[in-house]
Amino acid sequence: MVAWGLLIIRLIVGLTFVGHGAQKLFGWFGGYGIKGTAGWFESIHVKPGVLAAIVIGLFEFAGGLLFAAGVLTPLAAAMIAVTMIGAIVTVHGKNGFWATQNGYEFNLILLAVVVGVALTGPGAYHLF
Repeated sequence: MVAWGLLIIRLIVGLTFVGHGAQKLFGWFGGYGIKGTAGWFESIHVKPGVLAAIVIGLFEFAGGLLFAAGVLTPLAAAMIAVTMIGAIVTVHGKNGFWATQNGYEFNLILLAVVVGVALTGPGAYHLF
């Protein structure tokens, strides 16, 4: 049952990050694409915005794919973890803990999940 649990966690979390990366990179799923995301990054003093949008979008998209597939899980988790730490430091940390106040609660949970899976391993059901 542990293998099924890890598969469910990896698929849901990983594919959600694929979606977030696709929002930033391609404007899919209601996202703003590189240009719009870059403008938002610039507005919160993350510069250069275009480079940040590309790197963060790629980390979310590729990290999410790898995490979902259970391939290079520690690398995938690190890519996702970097984006969550960045989100906490640049956006959510100043708002306190609770997500209801746009705090870092949810980012911290996702960070714990990806680090936990990286330390545990991807489980029996993974590619390669």
